[in-house]
Amino acid sequence: MPFTVEPTAIPEVRLVRGSTNRGACAKNDGLRGLFSEYGLIRQRVRVEIAWLMALADTPGIPEISSLSNESRSRLNKLMEDFDLPAAARIKGIETNTNHDVKAVEYYLKESIRGNPELERVSEFLHFACTSEDINNLAYAVLLKEAREKHLLPLTDKLSERLRGLAHRYAEMPMLSRTHGQPASPTTLGKELANMVARMRRQHSQLAAVNISGKFNGAVGNYNAHFAAYPDLDWQTVSRKLVESFGLEWSAYTVQIDPHDYMAEYFDALARFNTVLIDACRDIWGYISLGYFRQKSASGEVGSSTMPHKINPIDFENAEGNLGIANALLRHFAEKLPISRWQRDLTDSTVLRNIGVAIGHSLMAYESFLRGLSKLEADNERMLADLDENWEVLAEAIQTVMRRYAVEAPYERLKKLTRGRRINKDDLQRFIKDLEIPNQVKKRLLALTPADYIGLAASLAREI
Repeated sequence: MPFTVEPTAIPEVRLVRGSTNRGACAKNDGLRGLFSEYGLIRQRVRVEIAWLMALADTPGIPEISSLSNESRSRLNKLMEDFDLPAAARIKGIETNTNHDVKAVEYYLKESIRGNPELERVSEFLHFACTSEDINNLAYAVLLKEAREKHLLPLTDKLSERLRGLAHRYAEMPMLSRTHGQPASPTTLGKELANMVARMRRQHSQLAAVNISGKFNGAVGNYNAHFAAYPDLDWQTVSRKLVESFGLEWSAYTVQIDPHDYMAEYFDALARFNTVLIDACRDIWGYISLGYFRQKSASGEVGSSTMPHKINPIDFENAEGNLGIANALLRHFAEKLPISRWQRDLTDSTVLRNIGVAIGHSLMAYESFLRGLSKLEADNERMLADLDENWEVLAEAIQTVMRRYAVEAPYERLKKLTRGRRINKDDLQRFIKDLEIPNQVKKRLLALTPADYIGLAASLAREI
């Protein structure tokens, strides 16, 4: 397994490495309790204890019946007080069992010694379970917590920060570029609003993924359960346990939950990341054009040889980390729903790396936010760019010509403007010769590239 340790210690999980990821571990502190070996073991312990209590609360199992308050407190304390030394003890047991989940069962049996009631029912720990009953719920809870505590809050923060900039620059005109060429103007705020709308859509789809779990034995049929207690409604018992973790119950499975929800989860996260990659590249381009200036930080160096430079490294680092995250996330989404027959173990190593993908994603989000905090729009630079590209008004003029049935409007504007720069005077001479109503002609003569923004400003303000 990727996370192997000495039985006396659990190391800090190292989610990501690399010179461009300075401070990576500090940024991902919140993930250590989830996607470290310790985090996985802790959730296994939680599931095993919850199952024992569920059995005790199930009528029709007289051998265990209801546990006393003292015994319940003992079990709850085992969960609440679970720490690194406890996880290290389980790893020590695993060196003998060579089985990680069985080591948890033996640890719990060891931990309840001295309580006669719990000792008497100790064989109901891991009762009728396959390891995957424990593991699938553990991973489901980890993904649920990662989404609720880290991914959704930070992706929401990203879109909200961009929304603030979209409102701030709602009316600031900007030359568009389609195919890299000057195109109909927009506003800087509207372009940022486009990013917000896309991020919100993917944020919502990630939030909507139903995280599921199963608890139905070796091949999903409650075989052992039915053999021991044929009169019990095991489906209801299973469903109640799974839903107690805030998960959706999977009624039909083989030995493993099919991981289809994981594919949906990782696909949704990868799509959000893809939108953010697009945003990184666009903002990088706007910095390159001079539409955005970056605030300088005292003591910071942009280049080891060119002292004038302020590099857009935050957006570059974000893009790099998003690429790594998406390579993993897309592999997860393609691989995890596939398992030979009732079970193979190819998912085990893959699942151990979900924290790596989420860690790279979170690092990217932080880099992107840091980059946004350094940006200041250069209105003069954008206006100058617009003033050098009067040909972008050709669209407006030929469309008005169409309205008033002027012959060959597109072709006439194409002859005037295609592949060449024209100035205000060139365009106004053309307009003055048009056979259109004087009031319309007057409106076109007053039009400038900076004014030709359609509904961009109001769309930006409304996001």
